Amino acid sequence: MAGIVESIPNFSEGRDPGIIAQLENALAATRGVALLDRHLDADHHRCVLTVAGAVESMEEAAFSVVAKAAEVINLTHHAGQHPRLGACDVLPFVPLSGSTMEQCVRLAHRAGARIGGELQIPVFLYEEACDRPFRKRLEQIRKGGLEALMKRMATDRAWAPDFGPAEPHPTAGVIVVGARYPLIAFNVLLQSHDVSLAQNIAKTVRASNGGLPAIKAIGLELKSQECVQVSMNLTNYHQTPIHVAFEAVKRAAVLKGVAVVKSELVGLLPQEAFAQTEGHDLQVDSLTQAQTLEHRLRQYGLG
Repeated sequence: MAGIVESIPNFSEGRDPGIIAQLENALAATRGVALLDRHLDADHHRCVLTVAGAVESMEEAAFSVVAKAAEVINLTHHAGQHPRLGACDVLPFVPLSGSTMEQCVRLAHRAGARIGGELQIPVFLYEEACDRPFRKRLEQIRKGGLEALMKRMATDRAWAPDFGPAEPHPTAGVIVVGARYPLIAFNVLLQSHDVSLAQNIAKTVRASNGGLPAIKAIGLELKSQECVQVSMNLTNYHQTPIHVAFEAVKRAAVLKGVAVVKSELVGLLPQEAFAQTEGHDLQVDSLTQAQTLEHRLRQYGLG
């Protein structure tokens, strides 16, 4: 099948199975779209859903699930470790088989216009969908959290949203919509209660501080697991494979006298990235062929 697009919406809800089921049902209601994976994290208070489908189906699926999130998630009652700006926090589109980045950019623009106009949620475009360098990266938009973004929106015309009202939605906040290339979300849990230790290691390994190429990283506390975490996005696994990122975190932790508890994959990873892990101990609970994007696409008749 040609013209397949992946989307990985992130939601500010990781604890209520009833709400998560409603989000999944909103996606499943769109013909031609398959839910490939779900990842829930109570400490982050966040869920990540991976969906894929025909280009012409993805706009409706994305709009429907954002509308449902705005209906069932109240950001004013939300408290979690992961940075967030909205009920549906991030909505990226990724080109897969038979689709192009240009199609994903157009999808991001169409979906963003509908979200801003019909749902009255401010929309900020990012990555390939954004043509303003100073707000192209997600971390640039998130800097300082929702309160800081609100101040920029109110005082700086350069920070007007791309679509929608000039102020955040009262309960759904704002949303960041974009088009990007595949990335791998990968976390390393450390045997420590000191979140500053995880933050320092994250600073050491991330590209923006002179660490590993194509690595974004933050340090977080996981109270329910009584440990801390280095949470990473690998934006180019050819430049920095998973095992290289893992070993860098592990070495930095050992130097501080801290052991790795385990690591975990968030969502799916490309087959090529999975092959790179052969022969490397990532201290992950399980990492199998079934967690590759290609396997799930074939499973649902999309590959």
